[in-house]
Amino acid sequence: MDKILEGLVSSSHPLPLKRVIVRRVVESAETPLSQAQCRAMFALSTRLVLQGPDPFQRQVGRQVLEAYGRYHRAEFEAFFNRGLVLGLLQRGYGELSNRDPAILDYIQAGLRLIMSCPSVLELFELLQVEALRLVCERPAPPLCARLCQLLGDFPQCLPRGRKLSLAFCQQLVRSIAHFQSQGSREAELRLYVSQVTQVSGLLRSVWKAEPDTLLPSLQELFAVISAADTSFEPSVALASLVQHIPLQMITVLIRSLTTDPNVKDASMTQALCRMIDWLSWPLAQHVETWVIALLKGLAAVQKFTILIDVTLLKIELVFNRLWFPLVRPGALAVLSHMLLSFQHSPEAFHLIVPHVVSLVHSFKRDGLPSSTAFLMQFTELIHCMMYHYSGFPELYEPILEAVKDMPKPTEEKIKLILSQSAWTSQSSSLPSCLSRLSGKSETGKTGLINLGNTCYMNSVIQALFMATDFRRHVLSLNLNGCNSLMRKLQHLFAFLAHTQREAYAPRIFFEASRPPWFTPRSQQDCSEYLRFLLDRLHEEERTLKALSSAKNSESITNEESQTQEAVHKAQVFAEAPCMGSEERTLIEKMFGGKLKTMICCLNCKSMSQKEEAFTDLSLAFCPPTSLEDVGPKCMEHSEVKDDYMVQTNTLTTSPAGETPLSNLEVNGGCDTVMNEGATKDFSTEPNSENTTNSELSKVQDNRDVSQRLIGRNTLSVTDLLNYFLAPEILSGDNKYYCEKCASLQNAEKTMQIIEEPEYLILTLLRFSYDPKCHIRRKILDNVSLPLVLELPVKRATSPLAVVSGGWSAGVEISDIGENLAKKLKPSGADEVTCPQLVPYVLSSVVVHSGVSSESGHYYSYARNVTGSGPSGLCHQSTALSLVSPQDKFLAEDSPCTIVENDLDAEMPREWFLFNDSRVTFTSFQSVQKITSRFPKDTAYVLFYKKQNSTCGFNTSSANGLWVNGDPPLQKDLMDAITKDNKLYLQEQELSARTQALQAASASCSFRPNGFDDNDPPGSCGPTGGGGGGGFSTVGRLVF
Repeated sequence: MDKILEGLVSSSHPLPLKRVIVRRVVESAETPLSQAQCRAMFALSTRLVLQGPDPFQRQVGRQVLEAYGRYHRAEFEAFFNRGLVLGLLQRGYGELSNRDPAILDYIQAGLRLIMSCPSVLELFELLQVEALRLVCERPAPPLCARLCQLLGDFPQCLPRGRKLSLAFCQQLVRSIAHFQSQGSREAELRLYVSQVTQVSGLLRSVWKAEPDTLLPSLQELFAVISAADTSFEPSVALASLVQHIPLQMITVLIRSLTTDPNVKDASMTQALCRMIDWLSWPLAQHVETWVIALLKGLAAVQKFTILIDVTLLKIELVFNRLWFPLVRPGALAVLSHMLLSFQHSPEAFHLIVPHVVSLVHSFKRDGLPSSTAFLMQFTELIHCMMYHYSGFPELYEPILEAVKDMPKPTEEKIKLILSQSAWTSQSSSLPSCLSRLSGKSETGKTGLINLGNTCYMNSVIQALFMATDFRRHVLSLNLNGCNSLMRKLQHLFAFLAHTQREAYAPRIFFEASRPPWFTPRSQQDCSEYLRFLLDRLHEEERTLKALSSAKNSESITNEESQTQEAVHKAQVFAEAPCMGSEERTLIEKMFGGKLKTMICCLNCKSMSQKEEAFTDLSLAFCPPTSLEDVGPKCMEHSEVKDDYMVQTNTLTTSPAGETPLSNLEVNGGCDTVMNEGATKDFSTEPNSENTTNSELSKVQDNRDVSQRLIGRNTLSVTDLLNYFLAPEILSGDNKYYCEKCASLQNAEKTMQIIEEPEYLILTLLRFSYDPKCHIRRKILDNVSLPLVLELPVKRATSPLAVVSGGWSAGVEISDIGENLAKKLKPSGADEVTCPQLVPYVLSSVVVHSGVSSESGHYYSYARNVTGSGPSGLCHQSTALSLVSPQDKFLAEDSPCTIVENDLDAEMPREWFLFNDSRVTFTSFQSVQKITSRFPKDTAYVLFYKKQNSTCGFNTSSANGLWVNGDPPLQKDLMDAITKDNKLYLQEQELSARTQALQAASASCSFRPNGFDDNDPPGSCGPTGGGGGGGFSTVGRLVF
């Protein structure tokens, strides 16, 4: 019979004929056969099953073996013995390898036939040993899956005893770690996934039957994924085991891992990174649950270095998983936790920002309900991150445009989500931060590294640096041998202009320029810092000039060398010649202006007036309640003052021994103006009958104008400046003490700018003190910024009798902050003035992002504006002009944006956005729209440059002509920059070599990120970008 069958299957007869004859042979198995005949049939069927050249022969072999084995069981038991099975498992069959899954198929079929025979017990014992041997040899996925199927069908073949069973589980875990897919087509990947599922299913059965093997198996799993062996990368197929670990074990296991002193940080980092890689595995459940649990566990034990490293290494990979529907839920859960918990720095979020828009568009194109649901969750996450890290409009505007039609979470919900997710909010727990090494941005500008909440300084320095004429004159000074603050500013400007670094760390200048009362590493007011800085520079130069005069008047008996040294120091700041008075300091020449204030008693018509110098004008927002109640620039009620008065003289907190600067407190007329009679008795009854009808009519007219201003949706800088210059009626509690009347009287106060500065600095008083909560609240009103501003200046035709000129006695260079009526002297006659509109063009804008003065973030917009400026800027529409407040206010029409847009379009890439270490191109449209797009980001300090002016300086220096470029640097400055640039190149080379050596392993050291501002909602520092890694071969199964 065996000969007939062998000849039949190898013949060329038609296949249907062969099937009929094979069926006859199978039916004949019921007839009695001799032992030799049975053995011959078993040998033939075995050969056909294991070595059949085609599926038909292998199928015939299985049919014959099953039929003859069932009817001749005793003979088959003798044939299918220990020797045959052991030979198949160890040596294979003929040319068939012992690692071929067909061997296990044959053995499983044989076991089914002799299950009722006594000899099967001997085979079970044999297979228990062989199964352990096989998994120790790291079988490929097909063989391992076939073995697990056999062991699942015949659990008697599983290794018995705790020791052998535990060894089998551990070795099977390691075998899975070596799995690799042999193909990339969908069918091959599906087969691979099913094979891995088969293996992990067997482990689940063993863990369930023998619970003692679970924890050692997990320890083996952690040992595999935490190994630092760079020559072996564990397979992501290990993710298939996670779904079989009971969730109730999470707490115990995570606590054990995170508190085990034997687990090094490097091992934990490696393990966590590989667990995150498991998100690529399709169909795996609970991977995200374990990853998040481990992240939280590490945060609980304050292992922030691991969290920072892992987040920065893997955030892009996790983000890329969102493209694939099968793994999207787990990836979004992990991404949300990583981003929301990483609250000390925007670096992680900014790594994925470049890819957000394309992902959103992909979700929208899908149109599937699942994609829409995920898009809503993803949009909420992005809104939370943009809220927390506000201050980067150039990055976020495309995202806002892409998600504008999606629901936006409320501010309360965002705050709740952020507060529940943070694992660290203390930058002090992290090492000192440095900027990553990289070259300058495409802008060619240099950023400033945040040294720990120093964005208030960085934004001001960049605005001053972009004040082209000021920068050039600072760089042209010959300050060799001088250790002044101006010398340090010159050094800083030189590095900003010429270093090859992306960002420079201004440590020396910060320590030298920081006001003594500023607490290090805490947020401060940039306007206060700017005033202090300009005042220091002014006083320093004035002191040196006074020293020079004193030295020149000394006796000739003094040593000549000492005299020369003093003269050198005194003349240091006079290198840039001025057409005006030589006694004026550089700060006066560039930023100094003069303001004349006149107070007219409405009873006796006597006039008091005084001139004061200023470096910035502080413009207040007019309180609506005071306007509605008492009219513009008129204050009678103390409660109004409490709600709206803004103290701008922040320098009054100066150290003991220093005289506070005398400032004019400008609150748009809404402040309490005190005079020398302020200490007198205020119980005098108001003398309202002395107020003429004409004055009251003027008050009413001004009230109407201010009501029109308040009715607008958006105020402009022009409106605030007009309001500042408008007449103010002093009445009620604010009555003026008239020396002529010798009593408190109603009075009218007017202010005029009589000398304009080269650079006009305007500070918008956005912070008001709340006496109920004892905090300074921020006014978030949007203010439009005109590109061109025309400032009304009333110059006197004859010398003033009140002030001899220069800086008034007892008045320092400062902002105009406090009580102008103090020390005013009466004057009998009005001066003849000639009003003139002086054109200015916007140069820089310092933006505050946040809701209070004690927190948030500063950044600045700026552009290069020279003295002459772009053509056509000085004769624009009168809609941009500021006219004399005594004549009229501007019409209600908003500033001419058409002209501004045309000017901005003529000079593309003219504007820059300075955000600590980051410098990018931007546009004037972005400056205009900043508050409308980001409500917490508001213009705070504005720099305007006077047009058609050369600042009164000659444009040539000792080193040659420099009109359109910066002057040549002094040799010592150039040498210092050259030395630092060489050092920078060496650092880059060393960094490249180190990265090449460590390319195969993930770094476990702390990644410096260069920013420390941690007060919500603002943040400081460089941002990262970059593409994501590709999806793994397994992941391509997801379509």
